[in-house]
Amino acid sequence: MPLNELDERIVHALATDARRSYADIGAEVGLSAPAVKRRVDRLLAVGAITGFTVRVDPAALGWQTEALVELYCRHNTSPSDIRRGLARYPEVASASTVTGEADAVVQVFAADVRHFEQVLERIAGEPFVTRTKSVLVLSPLLRRYGAGGPD
Repeated sequence: MPLNELDERIVHALATDARRSYADIGAEVGLSAPAVKRRVDRLLAVGAITGFTVRVDPAALGWQTEALVELYCRHNTSPSDIRRGLARYPEVASASTVTGEADAVVQVFAADVRHFEQVLERIAGEPFVTRTKSVLVLSPLLRRYGAGGPD
């Protein structure tokens, strides 16, 4: 469902801080709090907004090491096979199929390099994986969460 400009502004405000009150968002976008609530309820109902969550710094949970892993899979591996195989690993924060040589890119968080190595060995041992290529993240430079849109 494409969003109109007003809905985009509401989504952007929620993506910046989902704890903002409807009154605060309404003051920013020029609507009453009940009107904002109705729009948010509609956006939830149609699936444009899929939920509200908390972003936690992985380091606060003891996950000090981050890596990006390229997966190279057997020829007939489907995206759902990859998803199902990776869903068992709590260390996997995200996974996406991609263009290029690799079939998927996986974001992994681990307690330390040794823990990452163990996770990588387990992932590489999945029956659909033929090889992996990984890089450790030194410093995340930019992370955007939620919707883009007007600033």
